[in-house]
Amino acid sequence: MNGIAMPCAATLPVILYVDDEPGARKYFQRALEGQATVLTAACVDEGKALLAQHGDSVAVLVSDQRMPGANGNALLFHAWERHPQIVRVLTTAYSELAQTIEAVNQGRIHRYLPKPWDIVTLRLEMAQAAELAGLRRRHDHLLRDKLASRRREVLANRIGLLYALCFADGPQGAGLDAYLSGALCARMPAPAWLLDDYTQLASADACRAAALARAVRGHVAALDARAAEPAQGLALLAEVFGPACRAGHAGVGVLEETGALAEFLDGSPDAPVSMQHAAWLALLLWLARRGTTLLLTSSPSGIQCRLAAVGELPTRAGLASWIARF
Repeated sequence: MNGIAMPCAATLPVILYVDDEPGARKYFQRALEGQATVLTAACVDEGKALLAQHGDSVAVLVSDQRMPGANGNALLFHAWERHPQIVRVLTTAYSELAQTIEAVNQGRIHRYLPKPWDIVTLRLEMAQAAELAGLRRRHDHLLRDKLASRRREVLANRIGLLYALCFADGPQGAGLDAYLSGALCARMPAPAWLLDDYTQLASADACRAAALARAVRGHVAALDARAAEPAQGLALLAEVFGPACRAGHAGVGVLEETGALAEFLDGSPDAPVSMQHAAWLALLLWLARRGTTLLLTSSPSGIQCRLAAVGELPTRAGLASWIARF
């Protein structure tokens, strides 16, 4: 494996060139001297290893097609799946148009360069490919920023809806801290649906929250009818989560599968909230009305849940603090 050391010219784009011919690798490096930092590999496996090591900094991947073992298309497809921001270029001295056209049509390679290269053309093609890679990276950064900003808006609205519909009624509001503690322990990555039209998203969220509130009230009524005691809270928790909830030591329950705890806050507005999530929320409301709550903390084995006496009721400042933590 050649060319692994990264030169000091950090401002130059990084291009990975993969070819089993030493002469071709040396020619490619010399042709782009001063224009790009060139990493080279002699086969697909070496190319994959360099991508694993430098994938976040590589702007362009150029691969010869015919090499011992796997061909260049295999490496370009590998990069397409794992590093979609990299601009992928196939080069070969052979006329293998069928495979090349298929790869271009599928969007897995950006460009096909026949060998032998003209130096001027090669430098121009690599400059354009590096520029495209830069545009992709800037677009990705802007998209991530937009997702993060939209996520904060959506979570703030959802926490507000939750408080208004389920927690604002007297002492049951004490369950809010427990609910948000559990959701915070079970956070999920920002989903793509956050980019949907915000007006439609907010409308769907309002209907989804109302449906959740109706389901929660039904579960609370069912708990009231059982005449259970708050001391049975961990047993009731186990009924909600089944095998995902197990008994720990000294009156502690452990939730091993935590995705359901963040379902309302992180889920798509078009996906109805599950009955399990509604039952979880109902249990917290039911306990809070009886002066009891659950303290939830993250641990290597899952989320630990312990019964405790209700503290202070949520305040406006406390609610703002929770929103900021998400």
